[in-house]
Amino acid sequence: MTFLQSLDLAAVFIFGLTGALAASRAQLDIVGFIFLACLTAVGGGTLRDVVMGRDMVFWVAEPLMIVSATVAAVLVFFTAHLVESRLRALEWLDALALGVAVPAGVGLALSLQAHPIVVAIMGVVTATLGGLMRDVVCNEVPLILKKGELYATAALAGALVALGAVALEVPTGAALIACGVATFGLRAGSMLFGWNLPVYKSRPPRL
Repeated sequence: MTFLQSLDLAAVFIFGLTGALAASRAQLDIVGFIFLACLTAVGGGTLRDVVMGRDMVFWVAEPLMIVSATVAAVLVFFTAHLVESRLRALEWLDALALGVAVPAGVGLALSLQAHPIVVAIMGVVTATLGGLMRDVVCNEVPLILKKGELYATAALAGALVALGAVALEVPTGAALIACGVATFGLRAGSMLFGWNLPVYKSRPPRL
């Protein structure tokens, strides 16, 4: 298994855990757990592969990805009741998944020699779309849209770190590790210290 495939597999498993935690909060059955885990796990990577024109979507080429998400769902189904705050656990696992999925998306786009703008977008898409689908299906406000929180911004910043490192001729593996650390660090900082972006506040119209 290549380094990029390992990143995909890790992201799939961790995102699968978040999807299953969302299913536990919605009190779904085991099928619901597996569905949400798989949707969350492969949603972003699927769009990435379709847009990039890969011969086969990553989980079709390697069904172990779906098995991994399913294992995550079953694991959470039998252990979620042991977690004191499933929402907080979901948010931290989501942050960890973000830190793995962004370099996975960036790495694939770099391997296909995509334009830097496309590389950055693929990093963000890979990391955020699955969680967006999960939250919409569960009728929750998507994490990516919560007021001011560094989520998509953290993903974009991580992708830019990787691009900057590659431009400085840092080895790709090291650049992707730096990407993951930056992404997770920014997202964690947003949750721990309240780092956020300014939000729009409407004002009464002037006469």
